[in-house]
Amino acid sequence: MPSSDYDPACLPDLLPLYYRRLFPFAQYYRWLNYGGVQKNYFQNREFSFTLKDDIYVRYQSFNTQNELEKEMQKTNPYKIDIGAVYSHRPNQHNTVKSGSFQALEKELVFDIDMTDYDDVRSCCSAADICSKCWTLMTIAIRILDKALREDFGFQNLLWVYSGRRGVHCWVCDEAARKLSAAARSAVAEYFSLIKGGEETVKKVVLTDPIHPFIRESLAVVERYFPQYALQEQDILGRRESVDKVLALVPEDVRRELQQLFQHERRPDKRWDQIKDQAKKKQSIGKKGQYFEKEIMLQYCYPRLDVNVSKGVNHLLKSPFSVHPKTGRISVPMDLKDLDRFDPFAVPTISLICEELDRPKADEGGAKSEDTKEKETEKDAAERRKIRDYKRTSLAKYVKYFDQFLDGMAHSWKGELLRKSDLQKEF
Repeated sequence: MPSSDYDPACLPDLLPLYYRRLFPFAQYYRWLNYGGVQKNYFQNREFSFTLKDDIYVRYQSFNTQNELEKEMQKTNPYKIDIGAVYSHRPNQHNTVKSGSFQALEKELVFDIDMTDYDDVRSCCSAADICSKCWTLMTIAIRILDKALREDFGFQNLLWVYSGRRGVHCWVCDEAARKLSAAARSAVAEYFSLIKGGEETVKKVVLTDPIHPFIRESLAVVERYFPQYALQEQDILGRRESVDKVLALVPEDVRRELQQLFQHERRPDKRWDQIKDQAKKKQSIGKKGQYFEKEIMLQYCYPRLDVNVSKGVNHLLKSPFSVHPKTGRISVPMDLKDLDRFDPFAVPTISLICEELDRPKADEGGAKSEDTKEKETEKDAAERRKIRDYKRTSLAKYVKYFDQFLDGMAHSWKGELLRKSDLQKEF
């Protein structure tokens, strides 16, 4: 749904309905409680709320799902951030002896924001995105998801659309949650290939031999590069774009290509000429032989905010938070359908609240008067909540979240079984 159908001025009226009838509290609690395998894990978790007029409230914590639910329905946060699991309850941090309030654990997280690609995308800039540049997010997810699973052995990865211009990854395995700040930095550095700030022209330099992970990343980039970079971004079409590409090749090759490009205008043919020049360099084993690979990586490789990944106590926007500017819900993504994911089709809060008002089919059939009397208010409220989100465009995203949680539950059960087997041995 286009964000133009959402009016930010209506947000204060929509949020109470969203938190009362649509937010998936049961699944949310199930996620952050991690099967209850560790005592006080949920209770010691920090939540941060951004309220109306940019009032920022940190170090919130809750004993139960019900307590969290009531507070969110009372305050109606414009934004929800999730922080670390601390040594003490965050809402009591002022009563704890100085220095003993410590962030102990948190999911390993990654934040990829489209603004970090502004030097290599011509279709949009700043907070704007379109279907052309969204391909960069698809590439980033493909590269990171594969490496986190195959190179690091993680299994429980939750990918979430931020609601505006980026994606977040929550690595939820127990081993990931327990990583030290130094270990998180090491993982973040493993993925850091784009080096240098705005003043740096050439941000990717490959050395021989190329690391296996970089080769795997190139295989992903090569799938998307012709359509994304050559056609949609037209990096070898316009003079200004061509000069930016040629600035990334060795000087002798640049002169040769400038001559060749005078007689060839088609971007795909120009790219073939660049690859031919790289092959020549490789055949004589000269330095700078990987420049065509460096170009592809500079234009398409994931750009991470490494500080988000490094810090145990760093906050990150919560799944199912609403983006105040676009109105879109921050939803889990289904990687089986990744190439078809459309950020503009993600439901806005105004859409799902409107869908609630539409007439609903009778899901349970007619009930007898006796049955109605026996039904408690709580049961009715629980059933209504389940039905409510299922009647909206939010349903399929909650379903993805459920599937992710089911996968995690297997690993919790496996861990409990492993611990019980070990106890039997001793």
